Amino acid sequence: MITKENNKISRRSFLKIFGAGAVGAAATLAGCKGGDKAGHQAAEEYKNQVEPPVGKMTYRENPKTKEKVSLLGYGMMRLPTKVDHDDEFDQDMINKQVDYAIEHGLNYFDTSPVYCQGKSEQCTGIALSRHKRSEYFVATKLSNFNRDYWAFDKAKEMYQNSLKELQVDYIDYYLLHAVGGGMDEFNGRYVDNGIMDYLLKEREAGRIRNLGFSFHGYQNVFDEIIATHEKYHWDFVQIELNYLDWDYANEISKNNVDASYLYAELHKRGIPAVIMEPLLGGRLANLPQYLMTELKSHAPERSVASWAFRYAGTPEGVLTVLSGMTYMEHLKDNLLSFCPLQPLTEKEQRYLDVEIAEKIVGLENIPCNDCKYCMPCPYGVDIPAIFVHYNKCKNEGSLPMGAGDKDYRKHRRQYLISLDRVVPRDRQPDHCIQCGQCEPHCPQSIRIPRELRKIDDMIEELKRSEEIIVNSEK
Repeated sequence: MITKENNKISRRSFLKIFGAGAVGAAATLAGCKGGDKAGHQAAEEYKNQVEPPVGKMTYRENPKTKEKVSLLGYGMMRLPTKVDHDDEFDQDMINKQVDYAIEHGLNYFDTSPVYCQGKSEQCTGIALSRHKRSEYFVATKLSNFNRDYWAFDKAKEMYQNSLKELQVDYIDYYLLHAVGGGMDEFNGRYVDNGIMDYLLKEREAGRIRNLGFSFHGYQNVFDEIIATHEKYHWDFVQIELNYLDWDYANEISKNNVDASYLYAELHKRGIPAVIMEPLLGGRLANLPQYLMTELKSHAPERSVASWAFRYAGTPEGVLTVLSGMTYMEHLKDNLLSFCPLQPLTEKEQRYLDVEIAEKIVGLENIPCNDCKYCMPCPYGVDIPAIFVHYNKCKNEGSLPMGAGDKDYRKHRRQYLISLDRVVPRDRQPDHCIQCGQCEPHCPQSIRIPRELRKIDDMIEELKRSEEIIVNSEK
């Protein structure tokens, strides 16, 4: 049942429209960096992890091709790096994890020309080319964000280079990357330059098996693009869906659209949905301790992240749920979650709706998903790491809160020390010159320069307080 107001699926109708759900668990760590320390943490967390079963993966059918797609998809956005070499990807480990994934029934791999400093497609191609082409589906994107690549020849070059890097003759799922900022931009990137007509011909020739788009942005833009379905016959659409964005995406950021609306529009047209950000870049796996304790009390055997994975995997119109899995422990945990999918009960759904989602909204964190679309900063600022660190401290209750904080001195010192450990001094917010180059690329519409300035002002205040205290103790 779809409500008349805004065509949203009501929460009460969630279970009637959605299908079975599953337990999924993977603590999300920072992507493409800091592998050694984070890897040891992951190994410790999952030291008693059992092996996922082979032959138990839950699949969804592509209504166009009738092919079976694994409900768990591998997001190749946060690939493992070599120990002590954050800028060098560990191809041997990537191969090993891809082999393990395919062995356990995962067959959907999602990448882009811009992921992992532009190396994701190449790494993915090397790993997948060692397998039969019939064993996997590969998805990549026309990531022509830069205006230089709006020209037909440049866009075509990007598409053809993806085929080369992935070592394939055809692409199973090809996406127009991150549309939603405005119709002028959409038309400039894809329509006016003729590249859309070219891609349609490529689909007709079979070199693109399924053509779709990924969406971040304004509802009116989504409405206009989805209205072209009769013309373009979209085979799938990639949207952000999780139990926070279901009803609160627009409340958190006025430039985003609630997942309930997006899903309803796709569902009524029979367009399969590919899900991104089931954990919101790890935010739904790294909740404040009191919320984590609540979730654990309801299901001690499940991880905190599993609730979000089950939610995202439940809708019957979902083709696959993408997860960036940097470590083997993540991969195994997620395979356990979807091999097979377990149902989301009405009680569990209501619990997420009322007890958890509303409380998370009240936290008022910086809504950063660590997607790194804002990077690289021309002045070297590590924007995602700064925001992730800030949110982590806030969620843990260790953010220095001023005179009313009885542990202010301890929290002040902890924040400054931990920031230096996570973000090098030359990449901290004081190096932001407020150029604003990053802001248009943020899918969450974060006012990045403003938030960086606020954090920088807080850091400077913490440093001044420390100097005052030190001087007073002399």
